[in-house]
Amino acid sequence: MTWRPYHRGDGEQREAALADPPPWRTFPRRPQHREYRPPPGLVDAVNAALHLRRPLLVSGPAGSGKTSVIEQVAHELRLGGVLRWHITSRSSLTEALYRYDALGRIHAQSLRSAMSQGAAARTGRGRSRDEIGPFLQLGPLGTALVPSEQPRALLIDEIDKSDLDLPSDLLEVLERGEFVIPELVRYRKPRVAVRLWDSDEEYVVERGRVPCTQFPFILLTSTGAGAQSDGSRVRLVAGSLHRTRRRVRPERPARPSRAPSGNGRGCGTAGDPLARCPRHRLLGPARSAPAAGTRRPRDGVAGGRDSGGRGLGAYAAAR
Repeated sequence: MTWRPYHRGDGEQREAALADPPPWRTFPRRPQHREYRPPPGLVDAVNAALHLRRPLLVSGPAGSGKTSVIEQVAHELRLGGVLRWHITSRSSLTEALYRYDALGRIHAQSLRSAMSQGAAARTGRGRSRDEIGPFLQLGPLGTALVPSEQPRALLIDEIDKSDLDLPSDLLEVLERGEFVIPELVRYRKPRVAVRLWDSDEEYVVERGRVPCTQFPFILLTSTGAGAQSDGSRVRLVAGSLHRTRRRVRPERPARPSRAPSGNGRGCGTAGDPLARCPRHRLLGPARSAPAAGTRRPRDGVAGGRDSGGRGLGAYAAAR
């Protein structure tokens, strides 16, 4: 494609045929699972997350291919459509689990009450029916935790833009593998059909509890621009897509890996896929605040250490 100006700045009208857009700006967007090529080490990090049933936290600049990772994994493993939760500073855990339209329910109750009163005046009987199911919908995280034969793929995009309390709240749900809808716990019916996030299908919630049978494959992305709280560094498989290597000065002695192994030396035996993953680590439990005068790495993800005290290193550019 050769470059030619479309706008000349002379105020004259003319016919100007725009050239075809580049492949990455073609709409509707096409999946990139065939074109995307993961950088060295990222495949091992994905396999470690799948093996351990842990979320995968990937950091890197915008446009480095972080979201293309989960599209490729979902396509290869036939995990269905990718559920997406885009994080902002106003995002909350409740909206990711379920959505409840309380105002719409009140309006529907008022309308049914008026109609039932008119029917009762004509027939001498009648009572309005109150149904909560049509006003409830599971969010992307709630849909990913619905019992299923195969795990779902969930993208939590730009977790570093979240509120400081969100990572800790998210960790609690992921550790328990279930959540409760309070509006259904106190509802008169023990079983209520609720719509899923990405389709018109419904899931029957019993007594307000949604248990998980297959832990979803969760990919959290981070640009490294925001501060990571301790809650977001708990029991995650971490990776990086930074284009340049970052040198982080060690702040404390390296902790042993929490991956299950028979020799106690980190990533398991030679037959274990974790043994072939030198560029990932399992981030340990949340640590207390650093003592006065000490420094913490600016990026808690890309600046992690493995069981041998080495830095995570940076994966090569995705493109």
